[in-house]
Amino acid sequence: MPELDVEKQPLLPPEDRGDQRNGSISSAGQPVTAGPHELPPPYPSINGGIPMVACKVCQNMIDISGKKDQHVVKCTQCNEATPIRNAPPGRKYVRCPCNCLLICKGTSQRIACPRPNCKRIINLAPSPTTPASGGSVAPNNVPGMCRVTCAHCHDTFLFNTLNNALARCPHCRKVTSVGPEFARTRAIIFLILGLIVLGVAIGMTCGTYTIAQEKAGMYVVYVAAFIVALAFLFRSIYYCFMKISFIEGPI
Repeated sequence: MPELDVEKQPLLPPEDRGDQRNGSISSAGQPVTAGPHELPPPYPSINGGIPMVACKVCQNMIDISGKKDQHVVKCTQCNEATPIRNAPPGRKYVRCPCNCLLICKGTSQRIACPRPNCKRIINLAPSPTTPASGGSVAPNNVPGMCRVTCAHCHDTFLFNTLNNALARCPHCRKVTSVGPEFARTRAIIFLILGLIVLGVAIGMTCGTYTIAQEKAGMYVVYVAAFIVALAFLFRSIYYCFMKISFIEGPI
């Protein structure tokens, strides 16, 4: 399962959130899709110059006098939070369908609502990509860049298939082989190296055993040769049983 960015601490204390209002109970864990992250509303000034903002849930006007240093304010009518400042760097606001305002990492793709009567898993809509500037190459113009499905968490990520290396999923941080060819080739190479070193170690042990009885240092050479052979063989087994991530196609 992919890792979720779960907000352990809601933006407002329990008494301010109104978690149980209207007796609404949602299906826990049901994934929903959220749109672009929520931006703070403008600051209209009414009632004799008092700064106020409209609640993003019920549109009730909220007095923000003396609260401009806060990131969010609570609506006195619906008890939900409304942002009045931009999210901290690297973070973004997301409003759950149950109206709970969450703050998460800017790169998060899935988050879970912390409310006990909700627990929705929210799939965040991808942020629009900014055009390349300064002569940089856009991702879809990079040769070999493809969309890959992780064999562990089944999330997708971008990987350049021209790189002769293993792929580390940015979601679950586990290493896989993109396509079976890379893992199979490495397994064969390490198997051959392991058998060669093992054969050399056995031959050297049998051919120089009488010398080793006089020179104790030869035993160290024997042990080192067998350890190297076993290391190559274990590496070959590692690649044989490595999970394979499959290419969905070019981006």
